[in-house]
Amino acid sequence: MNIPVLVIGAGGHGRVIADALRMSGRIVLGFLEANLDLHGKIIDDVKVLGGDDLLSDYPPDAVNLANGIGSTVSTEARRTVYERLKRGGYRFETVCHPSAIIAQSAQISSGVQIMAGAVIQPSVVIGGNTIINTGAIVDHGCIIGKHCHLATGAVLSGDVHVGDGCHIGTGASIIQGVGIGAGCLVAAGAVVIQDVPPNALVAGVPARIMETT
Repeated sequence: MNIPVLVIGAGGHGRVIADALRMSGRIVLGFLEANLDLHGKIIDDVKVLGGDDLLSDYPPDAVNLANGIGSTVSTEARRTVYERLKRGGYRFETVCHPSAIIAQSAQISSGVQIMAGAVIQPSVVIGGNTIINTGAIVDHGCIIGKHCHLATGAVLSGDVHVGDGCHIGTGASIIQGVGIGAGCLVAAGAVVIQDVPPNALVAGVPARIMETT
C-alpha cells in the first residue's frame, strides 16, 4: 500500500528526501517545517504545509513520516525529532534512492535513508534513523548504529563498527576492522586507521583525536 508521506523539515536534507521518495513512486503530501517564513511556500513542487502542530490533522495510521532533519556536526536534533514522533505512534519511512546499490543480505532498519549512488555491500547492518548520504560506500560486514550520518562520499571498508549517534564527515575513510565509539565526530577527509573511543572528535591523515567529551 502506497501510504502518503510527510517530510519533517524543509531544508536541504528534507528536499533530498522528498525527491528520493517521489523518484521511488511515493506520494509526498508536503513538508512540515518550524521556520515560519517557509510556511505556504512551494519547494521543488512540494508545499510547506506548516509546522508539526499540523500532525494532529494526520493520524499515525494515515501517513508515514520521513525525517528531513540533517546533520553537519551532531545528530542530536535528528534523533530528538525521530524519538518524539515515534512515541506519538508515527512510523518513519525507510528511504532508498533508486540509484543506490543495496546487497540482498544487508539489514536495513526502519527510518534509514540511503541516498543517490550509495553502495551497501553484503552483511551490512544499519540501525534506525541513520543517513547513508550521496555516494557513500559501506563495505561488507559493517555494523552502523542508530541515528548516525555517513556524509557524502564517506567510505567504510569491511567490518567497520560505528556506534550510535556518530557523524562521519564528507569524504572520510575508515579502514577495515576499525571500531568507532558512540557519539563520535569524524571530520571531513579524515583517514581513520585505528579504533576511536566514544564521544571523540578525530581529524587528519591519519586521523588523530582532537578532543573528547
